[in-house]
Amino acid sequence: MKFPVTVCHGEDGYFIAECPIIPGCISQGETENEALKNIREAIKP
Repeated sequence: MKFPVTVCHGEDGYFIAECPIIPGCISQGETENEALKNIREAIKP
């Protein structure tokens, strides 16, 4: 199953990843790839 994810660069230097269709599903990482890896873990059932 695929979920939409947005990634932006936060003020603190970290990348923030969010899955807008799952309320409160937000993660971050030092790199964009790390943020994407972390959001995948947050989305897993």
